[in-house]
Amino acid sequence: MSYENILYEVRDQIARITVNRPQVLNALNRATVEELDRAFDAARADAGVRALIITGAGEKSFVAGADINELAKQSPVEGKEYSLFGQAAFHKLETMGKPSIAAINGFALGGGCELAMCCSMRIASKNARLGQPEVKLGLLPGYGGTQRLARLCGKGVAHELLLSGEMIPADEALRVGLVNHVVELPELIPAAEKIAQKIVANAPLAVKYAMEAVEHGMEMTQEEGLFLEATLFGLCCATEDMREGTKAFLEKRPAKFQGR
Repeated sequence: MSYENILYEVRDQIARITVNRPQVLNALNRATVEELDRAFDAARADAGVRALIITGAGEKSFVAGADINELAKQSPVEGKEYSLFGQAAFHKLETMGKPSIAAINGFALGGGCELAMCCSMRIASKNARLGQPEVKLGLLPGYGGTQRLARLCGKGVAHELLLSGEMIPADEALRVGLVNHVVELPELIPAAEKIAQKIVANAPLAVKYAMEAVEHGMEMTQEEGLFLEATLFGLCCATEDMREGTKAFLEKRPAKFQGR
């Protein structure tokens, strides 16, 4: 599968997707979102992919937002469709059953911040800057920013970032819970790969069901979420991987998981 605006490679069961438009700070136009959508489908369908790393080309920007030239021409109908398409594409990261890590190398603004928030976790370089500046353009976030930011960081932080439109440095993003870790720029991809490798070593179905319990459980009451957890726990008990994992533990050897 060929791409013009992104790079896609799989190595050691990790798919690395790089938004590759450094000349415009990796801004998202429609074509780039369409390619990301196809890449997410490819990663989901590939049994050889167990985790994803999402990043941007160069050292200045993860994704600096939407392509303003394209965005400025949207009619109301086109704007709604544009938003729904992007939401659906990004939502695949949350629902594919494979964890994703955003390696934020610089600006993650607007759609870039929204892309990062769709990932299972986020690692930022010390030069990273994150924010939702859409109100400065007379807009609000359209790829899920209003919903995910409040869920990740709470209403107070979400309101401050969304209504001021200001960007925050990596250390502040760490403090408010928007990113998981902050590292030096040269350490960013190795740090993301280290976490991905830890995930790949675990049972694929257990990882998938744990993600499902969190994603769906967040939208439920605690009682409903606990019932979901128990159901998924029961499913794990029926897998070959559970039998292999428990047997390997008792035999004091590394488990060999097959995703069955």
